[in-house]
Amino acid sequence: MTRIDEGVDAGTLVQIHQLYGLQSHLIDDGSARAWAETFTPDGEFCSPTYPAPVTGHDDLEAFAERFRAGAHAAGEVHRHVVTNVAVEPAGDDTLRVRAYLQIVATARGGESRLVRFTTLDDLVVRHDGAWRIARRSVTRDDA
Repeated sequence: MTRIDEGVDAGTLVQIHQLYGLQSHLIDDGSARAWAETFTPDGEFCSPTYPAPVTGHDDLEAFAERFRAGAHAAGEVHRHVVTNVAVEPAGDDTLRVRAYLQIVATARGGESRLVRFTTLDDLVVRHDGAWRIARRSVTRDDA
């Protein structure tokens, strides 16, 4: 872990927080392609919730579409809630970002429930002048 005095500049922290907030809104609003493009073109999403890693914009887009369709079929609205974002340098134009992710489902006209609580461990890189996720590893608290 990086010492507090070896951190990341404030401007970069703001950009990373914006990236994570934007990602949540994009996948929850059904903007699957835009969500996929928050990853590098060969970006990878690895989670024990799903059978295999998802790699590349096209597969990430299809993954996000399936997520949205599953919520719709269940008559629910799903929200990604990202908290406790910790950013540390991991090399030139490379960051390690760890955060907690809660997925909350609300039945239309009903109550909200926590679907899962996870930890994100991301490798974030500069790509075409913007921060993008190169690899996301998700761990579930119930694993």
